[in-house]
Formats: sequence, C-alpha cells, structure tokens
Amino acid sequence: MKSTQYSEKTLDHFRNPRNVGVLEGEDVAVGRVGNPTCGDLMEVFIKVKRVDGIDIIEDAKFRTFGCGSAIATSSMTTEMVKGMSLDEALEVTRDDVATELDGLPPIKMHCSNLAADALHEAIKNYRSAVEKEVELPEDVPSAPSCIVGREEFLDRGVYHSIMDIDEFEDKRTLVLHTGDESIDMALELTSVTGRVILLSPAEIIHTTEELGEELANSSVKVLTESRLLEVRGEFEVERVLIKNLDEDEDYELHVDAVVIID
Repeated sequence: MKSTQYSEKTLDHFRNPRNVGVLEGEDVAVGRVGNPTCGDLMEVFIKVKRVDGIDIIEDAKFRTFGCGSAIATSSMTTEMVKGMSLDEALEVTRDDVATELDGLPPIKMHCSNLAADALHEAIKNYRSAVEKEVELPEDVPSAPSCIVGREEFLDRGVYHSIMDIDEFEDKRTLVLHTGDESIDMALELTSVTGRVILLSPAEIIHTTEELGEELANSSVKVLTESRLLEVRGEFEVERVLIKNLDEDEDYELHVDAVVIID
C-alpha cells in the first residue's frame, strides 16, 4: 500500500485493525458478503442489546479475507457502529465508511469497501431470527459488487431499483436474488413481462413459506447454483455471462435488463 494512494487513517486501520475476531451467543448475528472473483470476502458480527426498547449494537467484530482496503473498511465500520441503534447502523453507507477513512481510491470503492454491506446483512439476519419469520442459512446471497459491466451499463439496462415497471414490458429481465425484496420485484415484473429470471448462487431459494409458494406458482424462471459474472452489450444490455456453479461452466444468456437490488 502506498501513502500516495491511501490516507494515513486507512493505513493505520490496515496495519492496526480494530475488532478482529468473532462473536458468539443468542444475541449475536453475522453478515457475510463478498465475491471470489474479486478476492474480498467479509464477515461482520454484531452483538445486540435492548436498551429502553431500542436494539443497540453493543459490540462488533469482523473477519476479512482480502486486500488492505477490505481490512481497513471492516475495521472502521465496526468502530463506527458500536453504540448505534440497528436503524442508525442500517443508514451507514460505503461512502460514510470511506469518508471516515479520509477517502479511498475509486477502484477500491466497489470491490473492497463491502463492510457496510456485511453489516446490513448482519442486522437483517438478526431481525429475521428475532421475528422468527424464517431461519436463514449462512449462505444467504448478497449482491456481488464486482460484476463486470455493472457500473458501465447502469441505467442502460442495469437497474438498482425500478421507478416505472412499465418500462420492462415484454423485456427479458434477469433479477439477482439478494433476499425477499428481490423475489418481490421478480414477482411484480411478471405483471408486465412473462420473461423473468431469478438468479441465485445458492442451491435453494430461502424465503418465507408464503413467498416461496407465490414464487413456485408464478411464471418466474429460477436459476440456482448460478452466478452473474459479466453484463455485456454495445450501447445497452444485450446479454450476460453466467457461471453454472454445479457444472463449473460459463455460458451466455440474452437479456434486455438486469435488476440488482443492493
């Protein structure tokens, strides 16, 4: 790491990371994110304590396999959220973490600055466990941040949210499974197009019983054990490159739109 590229604060958190380790107990949840393509994998653990009716993050730790930026952002994130309510912690963004580190090189913002995403997953997992809506497995997928072409085709076929669903009429639309919100989106899209694909790296789509039944009875085509590697096209999205994780093979799929809900 070079000081011309990284702030002194970033270097300090890389060389002397805070809160490395794991937490255990019934009041602990973990969020896992990352993309093997980029090489950065992160786990953020939170210990929650209820104070005056508000869930507070009493402690936070992390484990990271990745570069110096991945370590520094994980260290800073766990420092920032101690003492925050879960609602406040959900508002912490990648940009907030980068700002606290006095900036990060642009190339590191999407592939290495994932700790806030892992934090959000931990909070969602904690709340799901408390509410007993569904028992989530450890491999709940999160939106990969290093999909080739993701930023290049943003708003030219790649969408993080949908403002006007009618724009997807009759379009071949690929939706990345990143949780129940993405399933809801895939189901909603079937009102304007019969060509919706829900893609997940997991073997099974884990969701509530009600939502699972709705998905099974819909026209959504579900592709499991598959990962989106690249978005391709000339001026707008025309196709995607997908890896079949079961057979370890890559193949192209023609689509008109890709929906990635972070």
